[in-house]
Amino acid sequence: MQIIVVSRHLKAARTIDIMPRHLVMAALAFLILVIASAAAFSWLSVRLRLPLVEEMLTSFEVQEANKNRHYLENNLQLMATRLGELQARVLQLDTLGERLSGAAGVKLDAMQPSNVSRGRGGPFKPESLSATDLLEEIDRLSQEVSRQGEDFEFLEFALQDQRVKDRLLPTTLPVGNAQVGSTFGYRQDPIVGVRALHEGFDFVAEVGAPVFSAADGVVLFAGAHPEYGNVIDVDHGEGLVSRYAHLSAIKVQTGALVKRGARIGAVGNTGRSTGPHLHFEVRLFGVAKNPALFLRQNGQMFAQSR
Repeated sequence: MQIIVVSRHLKAARTIDIMPRHLVMAALAFLILVIASAAAFSWLSVRLRLPLVEEMLTSFEVQEANKNRHYLENNLQLMATRLGELQARVLQLDTLGERLSGAAGVKLDAMQPSNVSRGRGGPFKPESLSATDLLEEIDRLSQEVSRQGEDFEFLEFALQDQRVKDRLLPTTLPVGNAQVGSTFGYRQDPIVGVRALHEGFDFVAEVGAPVFSAADGVVLFAGAHPEYGNVIDVDHGEGLVSRYAHLSAIKVQTGALVKRGARIGAVGNTGRSTGPHLHFEVRLFGVAKNPALFLRQNGQMFAQSR
């Protein structure tokens, strides 16, 4: 770009060539001048404490302080709300854990709430906590919730294990609509007439009445016996066996898997028997146990025997 300068003081017109670098240098010089002027003005203003600058600085500081205060208040309110939620959650988990541990038959010392079930009350006067105190309390309660989560996982495993064990306990009546003729214990033998141990329960029913498995298990033996007649032994695991004797029919084979309540045979009068009935035994490692200890758990036996 060329600029022609004409003046009466000049004998002839002068031509000035302006290159792009000249424009860039001029812009930089102007920018440096502006920055230097602003810096000088700021320094002088702070140094000399000019009223206008003093008011601007004070206003800026007040605005920043208000923003920080609102931010802290909002965060403290959120933290307090979170703290209240965690406290309520911990109380709920304590109560639930107490009920579940009782249902699972597991006593967890860590889950024994000392004050949950006790009456409490009074006017509500919340404690003023600092941000640090709130963070510490939230962290503590978060760890408490995490620990209780681990306890519930253990309780879930215990409940699952309890369900399996319940399915394997012979607590279901082996025959319906029947009366108990003889219970467990010593009695006068109905054939010989001398005092002898009766190792099970006799359920009086008509020939052909269905006989059901008292629990899940595996058929250990299904066949004829000189004294029990047609008999079925069901293994429920851990040495527990239920026996169904004097049957008129056998509906399962040795080695078969049976479910609780599944029909496995029919009431009869086979073997050493004086009339149609089901002889039911529960044995633990070969030793006869009173079936009432198991049947009483579902409350069915005595309702049927009245």
